[in-house]
Amino acid sequence: MTYLPTMTTGGLPEDSPANELSQSVKDIAPDPAKMDEIAPKVIEALKTVYDPEIPVNIFEMGLIYDVLVDAAGQVGVKMTLTAPACPAAQSLPVEVRDKARSVEGVADAKVEIVWDPPWTKDRMSDAAKLQLGML
Repeated sequence: MTYLPTMTTGGLPEDSPANELSQSVKDIAPDPAKMDEIAPKVIEALKTVYDPEIPVNIFEMGLIYDVLVDAAGQVGVKMTLTAPACPAAQSLPVEVRDKARSVEGVADAKVEIVWDPPWTKDRMSDAAKLQLGML
């Protein structure tokens, strides 16, 4: 995965649990060895997370922008939602954090909700587009 600069948080309702969960992951300095070892496992775990309204996992939907792992096994996930008012904004970031934490070798996980660049259907994998009848 590639780090995408100029991402910002915000846009969720003030009382959203996701706002409390959203943490900057800028203090997670990627460690090449840990990235090679743990990031693919985290991605596999994230592929088991589904938006309740869409029968495609959030990774194939293109909602995961970055997965970082530092030397201590701290994981940072940058993700977005399809829209700021997404009904799943209450549950998806919590599930992403918990799935990342469940991976062997992960000491802790932070999730940062970002809105830049905005999510579009172009971020979806071909598999997701095919599953949704868009190809």
